[in-house]
Amino acid sequence: MKTNYGNWISTPMMKTLVAIAAVLYVLTVLYAVIYDRVTAPFFILAILAGIATIVVLYMYYCRRVFDFEGGGLMRRIHAYLLDQLPWDGLGRALDVGCGSGALTIATAKRFPLAEVQGIDYWPPMWNYGQAQCESNAAAEGVSERCAFQHGDAANLDFPDNYFDAVVSNFVFHEVRTQKDKFMLVEEALRVLKKGGAFALHDTFGNRDMYGDMDVFVAYLKEQGIADVSYIPNTERNIEMPPAVRFMLRGVGMLYGTK
Repeated sequence: MKTNYGNWISTPMMKTLVAIAAVLYVLTVLYAVIYDRVTAPFFILAILAGIATIVVLYMYYCRRVFDFEGGGLMRRIHAYLLDQLPWDGLGRALDVGCGSGALTIATAKRFPLAEVQGIDYWPPMWNYGQAQCESNAAAEGVSERCAFQHGDAANLDFPDNYFDAVVSNFVFHEVRTQKDKFMLVEEALRVLKKGGAFALHDTFGNRDMYGDMDVFVAYLKEQGIADVSYIPNTERNIEMPPAVRFMLRGVGMLYGTK
């Protein structure tokens, strides 16, 4: 069996970008044909079409770098996340926003005694699904220790203090059911046992979305989180081409124990 982990830069996203570029080129040509002269609108359309083409090429390049079977960047990101997780691998772990199951499976392989639960909303734009996750787990030989179900990161369908570890990678900023992204972090920690480990990776450096992370870390400590640390700009700590690092600027990681 062969794995199919898809790509963080999804196929529907690429199709949309290509379609936008194509429409702009068509409009440019039609304008030239209909008006039979080169004026300011023609140049504006041509410039926009050129910019759209550059964006398509850049995103295609990044897609190849992220690809599990290509540049392998997402594997390295998952490995870095798990390196920060202060867990002995005994018990149950939760992967919030599991996508194609890649981090769930990587967690199961890193911790061979663990049972790992993946949850995801699986919106259509990402081309991921439960059957895909289960097929990938079977291909990797960890299907007996991995389970996957539909779920909402804003309202996890698990009781308090249920998991021994919680992980999440590049998910919270995409959740549409909760505008307050810090509440997603608190929801992930709600289902974590006291003393359990967590490693949460997201665009925490986006101040418009998250504000001051030092303030939030202090707040978590006031709420009784035993040990919490924040690593800003984790893109600087992971091997990747500079052009892709530009895309990931401002990502960060919260990790520690409850």
